[in-house]
Amino acid sequence: MSELRVATPGDVAAVCEFGEAHIRPHYAPLIGAAAADEQVRRWWSETAIDAAVTGGLVVVAEAGGGLAGVGQRGRRGGDHVVYKLYVHPRQRGHGLGPRLLGALVGQLPDNADRLCIEHFAANERAGAFYEREGFTVDRVEASPTGDPALGIVWRSRRLTPRSGARDRLR
Repeated sequence: MSELRVATPGDVAAVCEFGEAHIRPHYAPLIGAAAADEQVRRWWSETAIDAAVTGGLVVVAEAGGGLAGVGQRGRRGGDHVVYKLYVHPRQRGHGLGPRLLGALVGQLPDNADRLCIEHFAANERAGAFYEREGFTVDRVEASPTGDPALGIVWRSRRLTPRSGARDRLR
C-alpha cells in the first residue's frame, strides 16, 4: 500500500522527474506532443513545483521506493481547485487516485464547501474518474487555439464539513 504525505522540499526533484516521466506519454496522444511538452515545461518545472511544495499544496504517494502518485491543490479566485492528480500507470486501478483526492480534500479548511477540478476535454479517462468521485461539469472553456481537445473542462463537487474519507498526512 502506498504511503501518502505532504511533499517536502526534498521531494521537488522527484516530483519533477515524475512529471517528466509520465505527463508527456499520457498527454501526447490526447493533445499532441507540443501541447504535452508545454504542460511539462509550464507546470512540472522545478520553479513551479518548488513554489507549490513550499506552499504546502502538494501531496505525494510513495510505493516501492519511488513516487506512485502526485496531487496538487490551489486556489482560483475564491475556489479551491485540484490542479494535479496523477497516478503512476502501474499503480492505477488500486484506489490510489481517490486516496490522493481525499488527502487534498483533507487539507482544505473546515468551512470549504466546494472543490473544483479541471482537465483537458480530450482526457476522457480523467473525466470518467472525476464523475465517479462526484464531480459534475460546470463549464467548458474553449482553447484559444481552437482545438477542441485542448478545451478545459471545469467540474465541481459540493463538500460537507468534515465529510468524506480523509487520509491523515504526516
